Amino acid sequence: MLEIVTALVPIFVLIVMGFALRHRGLVADEFWLPCEKLNYFCLFPALMFSQIATASFGGLSLRPMAVTLLGAVLVGGSILYAWRLFHPQPGPVFSSVLQGALRPNTYVGVAAATALYGQSGLTVTAVAIAIMIPLLNVGSIVVLAIHGKDGPVDKGRLAKTILTNPVILSVLAGALVNGSGLPVPKAMASVLTILGGASLPLGLLAVGAGLDMTAARVSRGPVMQSSVVKLALVPLATYAIGSMLGLRGVTLSAVVLFNALPCTPSTYIMARILGGDHRVAAGIISIQTALAAVSIPALLVALTWPQA
Repeated sequence: MLEIVTALVPIFVLIVMGFALRHRGLVADEFWLPCEKLNYFCLFPALMFSQIATASFGGLSLRPMAVTLLGAVLVGGSILYAWRLFHPQPGPVFSSVLQGALRPNTYVGVAAATALYGQSGLTVTAVAIAIMIPLLNVGSIVVLAIHGKDGPVDKGRLAKTILTNPVILSVLAGALVNGSGLPVPKAMASVLTILGGASLPLGLLAVGAGLDMTAARVSRGPVMQSSVVKLALVPLATYAIGSMLGLRGVTLSAVVLFNALPCTPSTYIMARILGGDHRVAAGIISIQTALAAVSIPALLVALTWPQA
């Protein structure tokens, strides 16, 4: 337990620092939006491209990984849809609850996997991102099109949103380079390493800066509903499915970690743009990020640490 907590403490310290820097007025509010855009459009895609382009997938069980990750998400989504049959919710609220229960914060995930499992964990997480992020982004847009208050999303707008997503593009480009066998030029690799190295600290600070505890207090029911599914039920389902499919060691630990991550801040952005309840989304992001400091170490110790 101590080893896990020690590895994860710096991640949550940076999140708390970001919260303090913004809410104590130590950094101007105008700083954070350009910071998030820089990370979203440049730094994090550089990290993802370099990891996917140079990763060795020979020792990874890609099909069991994909089935495990997607299967657990389907379990979580099915639980929420079943819950709604007995406890109806407005469409915009439900869309934010569903997004919050299924979409992971990849900044926290990459930092945590690297801290806990080194390069092997980072590779597994990069593969998980390649499998999950395109599907979860598309799924979230479809959910918002069905349940959001703005009604059906224009098909052209939907296609543009997906095709211009910088994380999806960087992952696909990295996979193409990896599959082609072409080496990444050393100068380019060095530039990508420098850019990727700046991504995680800036991303974690921005996560902290975006926390909104007031929104969490206002929407306690949906926030806790989404958080129980995201931080407990989905990772437990991940462990059960992965174990049945023969995943072991770092691979199993890293996929459980990936599906135990708190909700991504982009849930708020997508809810605001596409007709979800953005205040509920803000509360979900804030509470899950705070709870994950306890839930992730507890889950990893209980389920996977002896193997990793």
